[in-house]
This record gives sequence, C-alpha cells and structure tokens, in this order.
Amino acid sequence: MGKVSKFTVVTEGTVTTPQGFQAGGLHCGLKKTTRNDLGAIVCEVPAVAAAVYTLNVFQAAPLKVTRESIASSSQRLRAVIVNSGNANACTGTQGEEDAYAMRSATAEAFGLRPEEVAVASTGVIGELLPMERVNAGIQGLPAVLTAGADGAEEFCQAILTTDLVKKEVCVKLNVNGREVSIAGAAKGSGMIHPNMATMLGFVTTDAVIEPEALQGLLGMTTDATFNMITVDGDTSTNDMLLAMSSGLAGNEALTPEHPEWESFAAGFGYVCEVLAKAIARDGEGASRLVEVNVEGAVSDLSARAIAKTVIGSSLVKSAVFGADANWGRIIAAVGRAGEPVNPETVDISLGSIPVLTGSRPIPFDEEEALIYLQGDTVVIHVHLHNGEGRATAWGCDLTYDYVRINAAYRT
Repeated sequence: MGKVSKFTVVTEGTVTTPQGFQAGGLHCGLKKTTRNDLGAIVCEVPAVAAAVYTLNVFQAAPLKVTRESIASSSQRLRAVIVNSGNANACTGTQGEEDAYAMRSATAEAFGLRPEEVAVASTGVIGELLPMERVNAGIQGLPAVLTAGADGAEEFCQAILTTDLVKKEVCVKLNVNGREVSIAGAAKGSGMIHPNMATMLGFVTTDAVIEPEALQGLLGMTTDATFNMITVDGDTSTNDMLLAMSSGLAGNEALTPEHPEWESFAAGFGYVCEVLAKAIARDGEGASRLVEVNVEGAVSDLSARAIAKTVIGSSLVKSAVFGADANWGRIIAAVGRAGEPVNPETVDISLGSIPVLTGSRPIPFDEEEALIYLQGDTVVIHVHLHNGEGRATAWGCDLTYDYVRINAAYRT
C-alpha cells in the first residue's frame, strides 16, 4: 500500500473491500462472446445511496427505475443489478417494463424489496433485452456473489463493453479512529463526454455518512472528475454514477461539518479521479492519455470549459496521435471555448517544453517535442494570465482504431 495525503491506496482493494458488500458476475447470453454480461453488488444492510445521471435528453429506462428506487426508499439501497451488451435505451414502454422486471427479479433473488434495488445497463441502443436470458442470469447470481476479490473481478468483467481493461481502485483512511474504506469500479471506453459521463461507475464505502452529504459530495466530485473527461464528444443515454455506503465502519456520521470531512472527501475524490482517468486512458483505440491543465482563467468554471474544449478537439487529439507539436490547434481550441480570454497573454507548454509565451511562438526543439509526444501520457499546460481559475481535464488521442471499432460496433 502506498501513502497518499491522509488516505492510503490499497493496491489489492475492490468494491467488496468496504464492510458489508458482496459482488459477482456471470454470462447470461447478452453478448456473442462468453464474456460476463450480468453482475450485481449487494450490501448486507440498507446502504445510504446517491447517484448522478446523464444529461442526455434520451435517458435509458434503467435510470428512471434507479431514480424511483432511491426516491422511494429514503435514499437506501441494498443492491444494484447491471447488464452489458444491451443499453435498454430508446426501447419505449417495453423497455421500461423490462427494467422494472430486472429490479423485481433481483429483489426476489436476494430477498429484498424492489425499491431497494438499482438498475443499470450499457451496450447497444434501441434493442429490447432478451428477458428470458436476463431472468435466468439473475437467478444464478446469488450463487456466485462473494465478499472476496473474485466476486469483484467477475463484476468488473460483467460491466465492460468495448473496454480493454477493468477499472477499479480502493483507499483506506481513519475517521474517529475507525478504519474506513472507499472503493470504486467503472466501465467506459467510447461515447464518453460526460454531463454527467459513457460510463457506469459504482462507489462503495463503509463510512457512516448522511444521505444529503453523500449526494452533495458525489455531485461536487463528479464535476471535478468524471465530468472532466472526454473520448469522442458524445454523451451517452445510460451514464450513471452510483455511490452506496453501508455505515458498518461505525464512525460518527460524516457531514461537511465533521472535523475529518476533508480527509474523507479527498479519499472519495481520489477514487473518482483514478476511475475517470482510467476511462480516458482506455478510450476506444487510444494509445495515449492526454491531460490538459488550465490556469489563470477568470473562474474555475471558465477553466473547466476551456480545458474540456481543448481535450475534446479532434484536431488536438489527432495531433497528439501523430506526435505533432502543433500548438496552433491548442490555442484555436482555447479561443473558441466561449470563455473570457486575453488574446495577448496566453502561454502554452507541452509537458515542460514551452511553445508559446504571451500568445507569441517561441523557438523549441522539435525533436524533443516529438519524443515527448510519443510517450504514454501527454500533458498540455495552458496559462491564461487572466484570473485565479484553474481546472484539469483528461482525454486520449484519436487513432485509426477508433473509427474501425465504431464502424462495426453492432457487428
């Protein structure tokens, strides 16, 4: 384990590390391969729950069901059922009925009330779920759920679509002398431009925390992490980030007034940032993680808008893929972000290599820049000298493979 701030990163930690949680996954036939496509996280006690959802107007049926569950259960959940391979989005009345049926079947399988179950789906839009396969899979889930790493591994595999790798992270810290764990798992690779993110994310913790505090922290953290990533500029119909807290750590209830709130919030933020960056790094066809740091904006909100414009620029992304130190694409993106910018005061650096000072080009070593841009991670620094606002966004380069993957997504 490595020490970070006031929390500790648990290298072998998973969504089942916090007390009270089990997870598992299996293949029920939604995918053409034998890869897991159905999973669940279950808590042994009613867990305080909070969620944020996509802002796409066309929201998938599972989001409606999850909203209803959280609202009707006093923000307490016992389980979340997740399928991949089929988004159950734009599927009309039948799609809603199927999402409710998934909730009911899961509740029955685990001896819960339907309103204690959240539902999430990801995959192809516009196709009805094969409910016979889904129901058979749900009936098999109780036998494969465990509190160990194996269950978390099977769950992580069950939520992936075009992802190449699983995304998970865990930290521990002390609150009132009690050990508290915060863990997360996520999926996302394409159709990523969160407002919220295409992604599904699940955060578990055993901290005692008030529902309003958890919802507020989730929203604030999402704005600084998942909402600061982009792969292709498309916002999914199914994005959802769900947090569940078992409260089994036994600490005094966390609120923003708690003396150790900042430490907990830092650990929570770290979990979300690691997952967000992992999604950006695993962007469809990506070969590099790209980070854009903006400083000197008129406000943090303005800095966020500029950073996301740069990270989302297809021209910037293509230049990074080609290891082309074309700073003109960067400053053009800054200028079209619709935010206050002084056109005479912008500095740009590629890593530690300055390429623009005071909005004027300066000589730099093209070979040094080429070598830097061929690395695994490319960091672009933009200083506006226009205020105190700052923000960081994450994305990836745009490669030939992105087109290949999405040209044949349904086949």
